[in-house]
Amino acid sequence: MEFEDEHSRVIFVTSVVGKVMLILFCDIEIVDNSQAAISSHLSTLRSPSPFPIFITVVVSHVAMKVRSSVKQMCQFCKTIKRLGRVSVICSANPKHKQRQGMSTFTYGEPIPSTETDEIYKLCSVIGIAHLHSFAPRESRPFNDKEVNHRHSPELWFVKVVCTLFIRPHCCLDTCLGYLSRNLTPLVSFEVIKWLNDPNLGLKFLEFSRVNLSLNHSFKTYNLLIRSLCEIGLHDSAKIVFDYMRSDGHLPNSQLIEFLVSSFMKVGKIDVGKRLLSQLHSEEVIVDTITYNSLLNLLVKMNRVDEAVHMFKEHIGLYSRPDTWTFNIMIQGLCKIGETNMAFEFFHDMGSVGCSPDVVTYNTLIGGMCKVNEVDRGHKLLKEVQLRSDFLPDAVTYTSVMSAYCKLGKMGEASNLYDEMVSSLIEPNAVTFNVLIDGFGKAGDMVSAESMCERMLSRGWIPDVVTFTSLIDGYCRNGQVNRGLKLWDEMKARNLSPNVYTFAVLVNALCKENRLNEARQFLRELKWSDIIPKPFIYNPVIDGFCKAGNVDEANAILTEMEEKRCKPDKVTFTILIIGHCVKGRMFEAISIFNKMLVIGCAPDNITVNSLISFLLKSGMPNEAFRIMRIASEDLNLGFSSSKKAINMSTSTGISVAA
Repeated sequence: MEFEDEHSRVIFVTSVVGKVMLILFCDIEIVDNSQAAISSHLSTLRSPSPFPIFITVVVSHVAMKVRSSVKQMCQFCKTIKRLGRVSVICSANPKHKQRQGMSTFTYGEPIPSTETDEIYKLCSVIGIAHLHSFAPRESRPFNDKEVNHRHSPELWFVKVVCTLFIRPHCCLDTCLGYLSRNLTPLVSFEVIKWLNDPNLGLKFLEFSRVNLSLNHSFKTYNLLIRSLCEIGLHDSAKIVFDYMRSDGHLPNSQLIEFLVSSFMKVGKIDVGKRLLSQLHSEEVIVDTITYNSLLNLLVKMNRVDEAVHMFKEHIGLYSRPDTWTFNIMIQGLCKIGETNMAFEFFHDMGSVGCSPDVVTYNTLIGGMCKVNEVDRGHKLLKEVQLRSDFLPDAVTYTSVMSAYCKLGKMGEASNLYDEMVSSLIEPNAVTFNVLIDGFGKAGDMVSAESMCERMLSRGWIPDVVTFTSLIDGYCRNGQVNRGLKLWDEMKARNLSPNVYTFAVLVNALCKENRLNEARQFLRELKWSDIIPKPFIYNPVIDGFCKAGNVDEANAILTEMEEKRCKPDKVTFTILIIGHCVKGRMFEAISIFNKMLVIGCAPDNITVNSLISFLLKSGMPNEAFRIMRIASEDLNLGFSSSKKAINMSTSTGISVAA
């Protein structure tokens, strides 16, 4: 291969060695392919005349070995040596285990030395990188494929730094001068990104800050803080945040919100508050949007008291609340039934220049109706109707209608519907479902069907809630067969029933003693994707127990548990009484013990029933044990004395059969 001058030869050789270095030290996971690539690249170094520089390549035993075979590694060394111009100074030496069998190759004349510490430093990968940096950009490896030079640091150097940091045999202390001259904040960001390990990233950041006095960019701190929080290392993220502040970087609102909310999500609310106080003391501005997001998070976590505390301690002093802020607080307070405090926030809005909107009123009205203060909610509705800046919507009316329906005041609910339509406010599907359900529970199926027709005429398609409400209404009126027809119609429309649809029909069938049909619904439920509730199974289990078929009741319990439905206190009480009635006392005791094991606490009905049957069956010792458990472990107020047993025997306890 001919070169115009010696400089061209150096550039070429540097490029080839750079490629070899990257293969050896950055792509060591593809060992088999690396060997062929290295041979190919080194073969291009053959030239008719030597040139006066030494190029040293350090080959790690780990990189070159194939399945930990030193013999194969040495064979590969011989292959490289046969290429000419490349001679082996020393091969893998078992005496140097601490270096994992470092093998050194030189281009040109061998370096007259042995594998001492100085040679080890000279032959380090960073030396190759330094030599390679003299070459022009177009001759550097992977220039046209991997690196966008306009927008990112050069990939070859990023890979070298990553390799130095993660390879145990590479000593960073020998490269401090080189790193301090070439490592920039932009390169360090790419290094942390390529390491793809928050723990390693934190170690690299601390190493470069202490040993290289590198002032990292905000982009680097932001990446590392978020990465550490995502894997649960919140304390480490706080340390990085403190580093960032000491380096003079101001956090933006997005980072503040992310970090504080991350602490709150893992229950470290006090840490989040202290961080906010620290930022305030340093006169860092935390905007209202950030506070709103944090308040909303606390409300969703059911930490409304913490949200109130944050509002009073921080927002009033350091930030100006807006309408959204008050809406969040009112929603949280209504959610836990604190409607009076919600009204206090509502009345305070004007004092800080905030005006309520329709969401504010809808939230308050919904809160009032939830605690059955429907008159107060209706009064708020009338207040909205008088406002000039906005009008009530379907949610406003539906909230009040729903409250009237729950109280059975269908006349008032119907009047509100008519008023809503006359005001040109379009009812939605929820509005119709609320009214249909209300009429059904009131036993007025004619009005329920009429409302369903109005729903269709306004373009709303009945959904599973609509059908469930109609089925429930007919079943309450004793028209179970009509409910079953609606079930079939619903299935014909490809509407999947929900847990309440099953519960309504199963309960209705059990009341009519149609246990086999109810059992069939449970079998259908078994193959559905629905995770059921105990109240679906309990009526069927009770029905079979009363019919004396406790084996079928036990089979249903097994199905129930297979569907990940945890039996409740009612389930166990039904089964205990059912087995006692059949005289299967030991099985009843076993069910009671199982109840205790899974943490389902029995009540007085469960304990009284079991003790009564045990005494009647002549099992006073077992009765005494149950009474002692109830008294000492469950704190149900039983006396654990033998005298109490005798008194119970004489007085008797009534048991529901």
